[in-house]
Amino acid sequence: MRYFLKAGGAVAVVGLMMAGCSSIGPGSSPAPAPIGASTAPVGGECNAQSAQAAVGKNATAKVVEDARVRSGARLARVLRPGQMITKEFDGQRLNLEVDASGKIIAVRCG
Repeated sequence: MRYFLKAGGAVAVVGLMMAGCSSIGPGSSPAPAPIGASTAPVGGECNAQSAQAAVGKNATAKVVEDARVRSGARLARVLRPGQMITKEFDGQRLNLEVDASGKIIAVRCG
C-alpha cells in the first residue's frame, strides 16, 4: 500500500474501489422496465368467471394482466404442467393453468 501512496496511487485505489460499488458499468445495462406499466385497478377478491375469455389464448404478459383485471384479482400466476406450486388458498389470486405450449386451459381463483 505504501507504494501506491508514494506514487500518488491512492486516488487510483479509491477510484477502483468506488467503481466496484457501481451497479452499472461499462458493458452493463440497467434493469429492464416492468412489462407494460398498468393503470389497472389494484384488485381485490377474485372472480374467475369474469376472466374465462382468456381460455384458449397464449399466456402472454398482456393476456395475463387482462385476465387479472377482468377477474378483479390482486395478482395472477401462470401454472405450467408439472410445476410445483403452493396449495394455500388466496381469494385475491387468479390462477391461469397452461398446457405445454403456453396456451391457457383453465382459469380459477385461489
